[in-house]
Amino acid sequence: MPIVYKGRVFAVEVENARFPNGTEHEVATVRHVPCVVLIPIQDDGRVVLIRQYRHSVKRDLWELPAGSLNPGESPEAAAARECEEEIGLAPDRLERLADLFPAPGYCDEEMTFFRATERRAPAPDSPHKPDEDERIEVHPVTVAEAKLMVVRGDIIDLKTAYALTLI
Repeated sequence: MPIVYKGRVFAVEVENARFPNGTEHEVATVRHVPCVVLIPIQDDGRVVLIRQYRHSVKRDLWELPAGSLNPGESPEAAAARECEEEIGLAPDRLERLADLFPAPGYCDEEMTFFRATERRAPAPDSPHKPDEDERIEVHPVTVAEAKLMVVRGDIIDLKTAYALTLI
């Protein structure tokens, strides 16, 4: 299974695969570490969205906080870390909602969705800070407003649009 590309975020592997019907085909697969998607809910019921620039689509996007697991890290630990890194608050309660493959036709990335509640300020010596390439704006909105943002086309990120159906 030769890897034809390896980058910071993913690798591309090309192989000849035998399918259940006995035929063989060349298959390219994007190998991506699992990630977590957070649905941070404030005490007043508002959901916390973030806005950040995404170079692949060359625009700022409204999203829910999300990020990849580090080597050896559990989804729960990654969810707590990403919450702290992206919105500056540490969750006291994480509820695992779903585990899904967003693009199984060509990618093995698995997304684990969490509701994050009962958030607090992180410890002063916490090492969890935003990544150097991230410029994140934090915006709490009502759940109804977030869902309207999807309908209006303001939220075009699929993981975020789907996650809003979980609340």
